[in-house]
Amino acid sequence: MTPRIADVAVLAAAAIGGLLFAPVFGVTALLLSIGAVVLVVYGATELGRRFPKVVPWRPVIAVLAGLLAVIETALPETTVAGIPTGETLAVLAAGAVDGWQLTLRTTWPARPEPELISFVPLAVLVAAVLGIELLHRLRRPLLALVPGLLVLVLSQAYVAVTGVAAVATGIGYAVIAGLLLVGGGGIALPRLLKLVAPAVVLGVVGALALAVADPLARPAYSLKDDESVPLAEESVTSPLSEIAYRTKNPSPQVFRYTGDTPASRRWPLAVLDEFDGSNWLPSGGFRRLGAEIPPRTGEQVPAARRQATIEMSAPSGPWLPGQTSPASVTGVDALVDETRGTLVTTEPSPPRYTLGWWEPQVGPEDLIGAGTDPALPGGLGGLGTVPPEIGELADRVLPPDLRPSFQTAVALERYLAGNHRLATGDDLPTGHGWPQLRRFLIDGDKRGTSEQFAAAYVVLARLKGIPARLVVGYRAPERAEADGAHVVRNSDIIAWPEVAVARVGWVPLDPSGAAAQSGTAAANGIAAAVAEVRTQLPPVQKMENPPLPPGESEEDTASGAGNWRTVAIIAAAGLVVLLVLWGAGVPGVTAFRAWRRRRKEGRDAVIGAWAEARDRLRAHGLRVTAGMTVRDLAASAGVFGDQSTVDGLYSLARSVDAALWSGMAPDVAHEAWAAVRTVRKGLRRRSWAARLRAAVNVRVLFPPRAA
Repeated sequence: MTPRIADVAVLAAAAIGGLLFAPVFGVTALLLSIGAVVLVVYGATELGRRFPKVVPWRPVIAVLAGLLAVIETALPETTVAGIPTGETLAVLAAGAVDGWQLTLRTTWPARPEPELISFVPLAVLVAAVLGIELLHRLRRPLLALVPGLLVLVLSQAYVAVTGVAAVATGIGYAVIAGLLLVGGGGIALPRLLKLVAPAVVLGVVGALALAVADPLARPAYSLKDDESVPLAEESVTSPLSEIAYRTKNPSPQVFRYTGDTPASRRWPLAVLDEFDGSNWLPSGGFRRLGAEIPPRTGEQVPAARRQATIEMSAPSGPWLPGQTSPASVTGVDALVDETRGTLVTTEPSPPRYTLGWWEPQVGPEDLIGAGTDPALPGGLGGLGTVPPEIGELADRVLPPDLRPSFQTAVALERYLAGNHRLATGDDLPTGHGWPQLRRFLIDGDKRGTSEQFAAAYVVLARLKGIPARLVVGYRAPERAEADGAHVVRNSDIIAWPEVAVARVGWVPLDPSGAAAQSGTAAANGIAAAVAEVRTQLPPVQKMENPPLPPGESEEDTASGAGNWRTVAIIAAAGLVVLLVLWGAGVPGVTAFRAWRRRRKEGRDAVIGAWAEARDRLRAHGLRVTAGMTVRDLAASAGVFGDQSTVDGLYSLARSVDAALWSGMAPDVAHEAWAAVRTVRKGLRRRSWAARLRAAVNVRVLFPPRAA
């Protein structure tokens, strides 16, 4: 039964690594295919155990049976009555080669499409087969764990588990390693528990402490951060430059929509958060839509799910009308920038699609006194070279001693609305670079379209530390048509700024007043909450700063003195990483070196056994010089008080003598390495503290010194 325990441990290591892709595909989608792969590999292992002649063919049998299991569980729709077809092989090959990257270019949880999900059970299959072969052929239990750990590393590169899940995963792998050591005959169970239990306890306590404290409060790195679907630059034209043209040609219909939209007063097209002084550009990347996008991270207010069906009347470049926090899109092949909510399509004809989105349920109490959230992406992007007079204007509007808050954001909106006019008629200003903004804010007649209002707001807000971005889209028409649909026309196009509010997310403002031009109906939802804040807003001179987050003080904010905490945390983390690398690296290097020594043949194998025994004793503190013989070493090893160690060294000495000085050069490598195992068994009788120090003794990585 013991060898079977080791087999199960190896397969469990591979399976757990695959199941940790659950945040990407969901547990249900992965469980069947991974379970089938593990079962067929175990079946191939049992087949080899019952019929020894099959053992040389065991990896081939396991791979073929595993591929069939992947096909029947992850790719059944490509088969005919369960029989693989040419399409099956093509999809399987595409999943193996491109599935990992296609998954990174999709929002999560992803749809369990064959060309995406198949790379996970394939990785588990490779890890399971390699692990079993390493276990059965090399007899190195912990080395057999490596393929499964590589699948774990791959899963964590996609999305890292944290908190309780991370602790449970660590404990699970510790248990698996223990089963391997027991099942593989590497160490007795009582000694294993005595050696491993303190490390497991410390690891669990440390992991729980980090999960609770989260000192850096930063999301874990993911390969997804660097992957997106590439778009042809010539296909992406900014809708910001179309505002004046569409306003002068108001009648053409752009799209119509029906659905659950009681609080939707605007339909964003594009989020523009990068400014180089001349142009506003989007900075995000686009991905294929997965099953559904969850509510946005950072929004801690309740969110209601809304839905509407949109029918485009004319193409608007690649941009599709959407909402700030989309949940799903059906009926069109759309790409989404999930952090900004922007939708694009590559279809040439105007599409008809159904959009689901999350609408935050925000009241005035969520906004009054709220701070800003600079962590939301795109709110504090570049501004190019700022004209000095515009920087001076920002300081006049909002005094330097006022910290960024939602109240200061609304105060800036009030300033622009009260000191500048919305341009109407045929002579409409265009442009949004620094020359146009300087004319709008300082030198000109202070007339502008929503284009200049929104661009001016965002640059002034960023100059005062308020995270803001520019959005282009359409306001909702006031009344529905006779058939119940709302029709959006060219005349409804507007631009507006949005500010990042702590716990709430992005909140739209309306410095130009253009968003309210479609009618006189009372605002609702987030618009009503913003309107209430406007009515309660005190003059700038009477504004008070919002409370600082816990753990910060005015002195910390002003002088940056709190940075020492970050430095200390980073230094401590670096020390922990160094200790982990030391604790894992030294045993890993010595195990690899021992494996290479055993791989040698004849006289070289005997010399390798002598070097291995010598280094084992050096690790335990025995003084060894370059000129010592095996018998000298045996005489010195008596200090350990274990006769079996001494006997093993004398046995090794006889093997070395036979290999080096016998004229017949007998093959005594097996006897030499048997003597090394005797030496190691004797050293295992030492205290666990002595064995732990020996395991991480870095001196054994270097040759012994001369006498």
